[in-house]
Amino acid sequence: MTQYLFSPPAVQSLPIRGTTQQFPINRIFCVGRNYHAHAVEMGKPVDKSVERPFYFTKSPQTLVQSGATVPYPPESQNYHFEMEMVVAIGKAGFRVKAEQAHALIYGYAAGLDMTRRDLQLVARDKGRPWDLGKDIEQGSVCSEVVPMEGQIIDSGAITLEVRGNTRQTSDVGKLIWSVREIIADLSLFYHLQPGDLIYTGTPEGVGPVVTGDKITGRVAGVADVALTIGAAE
Repeated sequence: MTQYLFSPPAVQSLPIRGTTQQFPINRIFCVGRNYHAHAVEMGKPVDKSVERPFYFTKSPQTLVQSGATVPYPPESQNYHFEMEMVVAIGKAGFRVKAEQAHALIYGYAAGLDMTRRDLQLVARDKGRPWDLGKDIEQGSVCSEVVPMEGQIIDSGAITLEVRGNTRQTSDVGKLIWSVREIIADLSLFYHLQPGDLIYTGTPEGVGPVVTGDKITGRVAGVADVALTIGAAE
């Protein structure tokens, strides 16, 4: 038996609706600027006719379950919410055709891609990686996984409220790159594996939160997600 110098990290997982089993997390992929209105508000419009999707990753250890209270993160003065539909991959796939992408889907969830916006924008403008702005401890929030094997969601309201005030409202039908297109394109770069999560992008209306704020979001027909911002450590 292998003897480790210290205990390795526990496997991150999410509850699965309707069962006592857990969905173990392998990797977290995020699609950048996948709603036109959000791309515009970030000052980086997208022309799908000449561009491909782009991605960044977040460590599985950043995952927290819906309903948690997390501290305001260090070294930031501009912490933002980003409401997203999340695809849970249940089967392996590499160089998958778009018309076969549904076969990899286990289910869906509602997620928050929390972002140190000030650090992200500094990195973006200097051509540096986004890690400090995106790969944040307790910065990947996710609901339970809802089994929907082989199903493609191509429409449905996506909304977010802070302290009961609506801040984001759109429809997943407005994704620039659809669920099929995302899975097919991402599988050209990676051997997708069971346990991978894909955060599909956020609509317009992103903005800052402060200590004490409660965030609630919903993907219609999928799930709700909630987060409370605690005091900085």
